[in-house]
Amino acid sequence: MTITGYSIRRAARHEVDLVISWANSEGWNPGIHDAETFYTTDSNGFFVGVLDDKPVASISAVAYGSSFGFLGFYIVRPTFRGQGFGTAIWNAGMKYLEGRNIGLDSVLEQQKLYERKGFSPCYRSVRHQGVGTGHECRSEGVKYLSEVPMEDLLAYDDQYFPVPRHVFAKSWIWQPGGVAFGAMNDGKLEGYGVLRQCHQGYKIGPLFADDDEVADSLFCALCGRAPQGAPVFLDTPGPNSLALDLTKRHHMHPVFETVRMYTKEDPDLPMDRIYGVTSFELG
Repeated sequence: MTITGYSIRRAARHEVDLVISWANSEGWNPGIHDAETFYTTDSNGFFVGVLDDKPVASISAVAYGSSFGFLGFYIVRPTFRGQGFGTAIWNAGMKYLEGRNIGLDSVLEQQKLYERKGFSPCYRSVRHQGVGTGHECRSEGVKYLSEVPMEDLLAYDDQYFPVPRHVFAKSWIWQPGGVAFGAMNDGKLEGYGVLRQCHQGYKIGPLFADDDEVADSLFCALCGRAPQGAPVFLDTPGPNSLALDLTKRHHMHPVFETVRMYTKEDPDLPMDRIYGVTSFELG
């Protein structure tokens, strides 16, 4: 379908900032420094729909190599909805990721729509909200990721994503205003987590750990770097009951849910060790 005056093109770097501001308006609360990491991961994977030279729609279709991709930022500005702009930019994103297993995180209200588009539900994630403690609290073995060999970090992260995402990981852990910790035991990395500043408060993600004790120590260290009383969010995958227990111990409450969906096979990730999803936008 051709819409007069409407075209789709790859987003320039500054337009990713615009799209993130749209996501914030939708209540998704992205990180204030996310754009640089996202664009660095795949500069060809961001699209804007332009009507008479004005951006009105967006989608990210980030390719992680030749076998996996992730969709996010599927937005049509409210006054332009219902006119076909969303369908057109959706098709552009799907075409770019053609042949790959494609993942996305859907709000519950849109799950049936994505099922009709060929996606199958895998698991639910629950966003929990708590507060920062403003108190440095690091257990023995919890170190800044700058003290952890990069090859160890990347090898550890490889276990938790369908394919290696080294470009993303290297950028994500060094976001301005954020902090990243790893849990070391006898020279072995047993978990890591990242705290980043968002438009509202802070988010912890990812939070990966070999066991509940490691996850808790990393969580406490990260919360200690958020100002006392500031909102802190953790996106916990439903299949990990220990992650849900962690949120209860720290008096967090659920505020939002999504459904992880894929076009092909379930990547069979170690859900029992994923305590916090990295990002609903890039996986």
